[in-house]
Amino acid sequence: MPVHKRIRPFNTKETYPEQKLNNDLCQAVVARGATVFVRGQIGQDLDTRESVAIGDVAGQARKAMENIKMLLEESGSDLTHICRVVIYLIDIRYREAVYNVMGEYLKGVFPVSTGLVVSALARPEWLVEIEATAVIPDTV
Repeated sequence: MPVHKRIRPFNTKETYPEQKLNNDLCQAVVARGATVFVRGQIGQDLDTRESVAIGDVAGQARKAMENIKMLLEESGSDLTHICRVVIYLIDIRYREAVYNVMGEYLKGVFPVSTGLVVSALARPEWLVEIEATAVIPDTV
């Protein structure tokens, strides 16, 4: 029996058909029943794998946060139990828009945060990626 619970497993050959990849990944991992590691989320519908809000960094940040919210709920947690977020931007000028959207979702939560500017994300239409680590409250 696996030690960790895998949320929404997928293979990269289905998610990125234009790339020659074949990796088994998942959207979130519940480690030892208490910690939830959420994969970096972007402006993508997790059910259809379609990119959304193309050209709109705030819209992509909103979709990323909605995905994180949904994945945490599927894991038995919620946004109020986020301990850490990491934000990847492809342009420093996007920081204010992204952090304002993220702040709407994390008001009063006070997670630790790291922000990075990177040269690119996995697809050229993606402008921001947000990953999160949270706990499940019943096991804290």
